[in-house]
Amino acid sequence: MTSGSTTGFHAPRWMRVTLLAITWFNLVSAAGGSIAVATGSLESLGLSRSLLEGSIFPDYLWPGVILGVVVGGTQLLPILAIRARLDVAWGLFATAGFGMMIWIFVETGVIRGLSALQFIYFGTGLAQCVLVMLVLGIWPRPLLRREGRG
Repeated sequence: MTSGSTTGFHAPRWMRVTLLAITWFNLVSAAGGSIAVATGSLESLGLSRSLLEGSIFPDYLWPGVILGVVVGGTQLLPILAIRARLDVAWGLFATAGFGMMIWIFVETGVIRGLSALQFIYFGTGLAQCVLVMLVLGIWPRPLLRREGRG
């Protein structure tokens, strides 16, 4: 990255490629999960409606729609913005990462029980946020570097 640049387009290729790969993974997962959840396909695999007891949802239709529109949409936007080389892409990547982590927090509050997938998707959201900070150069390298004493 060039000195003073905040666009991120000049960040190391591995950072940009990894960020895009995670975002595509999250987008495809949200799209597929949305369809499976909203249509009730996951109930045949053990995703019981009893997990929603005490929530505002009588079935998985609306959680599936929200997953597709909100989570999938926030993952799609930075992909489109990076393709157009818009500086806003980096903020959208961070939004997508935070959105994924928030989705998992809310999901664990609504659905009783934990799943390994929740840890995986929380991790992908966290990775998106960390990679954005690395791409923009706002994460110190080395991590524990100290400011010089004056």
